[in-house]
Amino acid sequence: MGIVEKIKEIEEEMARTQKNKATEYHLGLLKAKLARYRAQLLEPASKSGPAGVGFDVQKSGDARVALIGFPSVGKSTLLSKCTHTASETAAYEFTTLTAIPGVIEYQGARIQLLDLPGIVEGASQGRGRGRQVVATAKTADLILIMLDATKSEEQRRLLEIELDAVGIRLNKRKPDVVFKRRTTGGITLNTTVKLTKTDEKTIRTILAGYKLHNCDVMIREDITTDEFIDVLIGTRKYIPCLYVYNKIDAISLELVDKLARTENTVVISCEMDLNLDYLIERIWESLELVKVYTKKRGARPDLSDPGRSSKFSPHAQKVSLNHQLQDEDVVSIFTK
Repeated sequence: MGIVEKIKEIEEEMARTQKNKATEYHLGLLKAKLARYRAQLLEPASKSGPAGVGFDVQKSGDARVALIGFPSVGKSTLLSKCTHTASETAAYEFTTLTAIPGVIEYQGARIQLLDLPGIVEGASQGRGRGRQVVATAKTADLILIMLDATKSEEQRRLLEIELDAVGIRLNKRKPDVVFKRRTTGGITLNTTVKLTKTDEKTIRTILAGYKLHNCDVMIREDITTDEFIDVLIGTRKYIPCLYVYNKIDAISLELVDKLARTENTVVISCEMDLNLDYLIERIWESLELVKVYTKKRGARPDLSDPGRSSKFSPHAQKVSLNHQLQDEDVVSIFTK
């Protein structure tokens, strides 16, 4: 039985199992197995055999934004409108067969916008160019999920399922759990909060399933079983996301208003150039970029040169400069 068949078998068993206190332990074991098989599917242990055809694009600028969506939702048109990058566009599916980069210049920053090939259902299991798309998406600082406003919300749910299956966590933060491996001493498990979504027995069983018999675990928030598995795997990516609904010129004003009021959502029309400026503003806000200026000692910074920008990560609490500073330079940071 192949990995894909094993994944399907576990998913079917999870769907049949009722969720209650009595089955929580069993479901925890199934989730741990499912996470292992999905990791093996996306990152095979054996690298022998012919190399696949990829479309990796060198990361450039101050941040990378990945455009993800089903075929024929207007991703290529949006890239052309926002970056003035020539991109083949058409109304049929699979116009984009490779990754096409463009650059948005805004507030002195250079933001790389990457149009990825359309995702199909089952992309997380390798259908279409799914593995290559999600591997590139993991390198992004922000994901734009492009949706067709004339279609049902099922398209959004399916895309979220595909991205979640490959370890991309949208608009979530990393669980507050400290995990350290040791060579001896057994398992030390401490919690600073009451666990209501999982229990110690399930956690210890998951650790045993991953052959982790010597480690320290400190849990500082009420996490779920899935979140604890994410911590153990350690390859999960927590990426902010904006849901971009295109073709709003083809729906009612009532539906446009409803979509626009949804959290982390922007409504646009590429065909009529509606709301594209606002979308770029939201991209800037979601990336949390700041402007970094340099100045000589005793002199005021030259605020007319905002070109020296770099990403500021509120979680890492650090600024990474894109150029080498001279010894006599002093860094001043101004957020706008």
